[in-house]
Amino acid sequence: MAKNSIQFQPGLSLQEFISKYGSEEQCYQALFRWRWPNGFKCPECGHDRYCTLKSRKLMQCNRCRSQVSVTARTIFDSTKLPLTTWFLSIYLVTQSKISISALSLKRTVGVSYNTALLIKHKIQQVMKERDDSKPISATLVQVDDAYWGGKKRDGRRGRGATDKIPFVAAVSTNENGHPLHMRFSQVASFTKKAIIDWAAKHLCNGSEVVTDGLLGFEGLDDAGFSHKVIITGGGPESVKIADFKWVNTIIGNVKRSFHGTFHAISKKHFGRYLAEFCYRFNRRFDLRQLLPRFTYVALRTPPMPQKLIRVAELCG
Repeated sequence: MAKNSIQFQPGLSLQEFISKYGSEEQCYQALFRWRWPNGFKCPECGHDRYCTLKSRKLMQCNRCRSQVSVTARTIFDSTKLPLTTWFLSIYLVTQSKISISALSLKRTVGVSYNTALLIKHKIQQVMKERDDSKPISATLVQVDDAYWGGKKRDGRRGRGATDKIPFVAAVSTNENGHPLHMRFSQVASFTKKAIIDWAAKHLCNGSEVVTDGLLGFEGLDDAGFSHKVIITGGGPESVKIADFKWVNTIIGNVKRSFHGTFHAISKKHFGRYLAEFCYRFNRRFDLRQLLPRFTYVALRTPPMPQKLIRVAELCG
């Protein structure tokens, strides 16, 4: 059997990563190029002439005299970490097939556990904001409801189990039935209103959506989408229906990845973990470009300080 060209493509090797981004200066120059690909522009007045305060790594605008660092007003804002630590962390998260836990990240890049967790959440935040800004554009979309977690010893089982986290799973396919993109989104519930809000944010007009008979999915009709309903009847055979092949397959892949990598996932951060998996899957066609593509977007993502990460409840 021939190998899948996408699955077996060469990524960015560790040796190549080190040769490109192994020093602080290499990382700095890469950030400068990706933040200002057409040359420096002052964030305050737009002027393109500046001088460099080398002792503090700041650019000072020649017109308005404002000073800016290469990481200011980005997801890296106010960081005290070496840029090499950030780049290695981004490399490990983006090149991994099943993710990396904060504990593994801590040991690999040499920071405290709390710092590793903060790095991971900030990376995930970039991924989530980027994908949330780009609705699924393919015509055919398989959508299903899914749950994560839940206590197992309080007498409540199935959908009603305590602390289960609901999320909408969507996978777009091409005319040959091959998967293109995925969007897994944490939701508060599977009410019609929740599905309408989710569809307005994540589906493009003209999408043809196929779902099972869950009542909440009637919201797709109310939102104006072409909606095909298949009554699955539940049970093991329901997951073998061809119309749901890819969404069921990827739900299983995500859950196995989570179970194998993380001891637990907090409900208020669960949306970020889903977004991380989606981000890598949606950009799997060119693994070598994952790091520069991610960092380019990270430099255009607003700061997310720790106090906001701690209280963020991410749904949708």
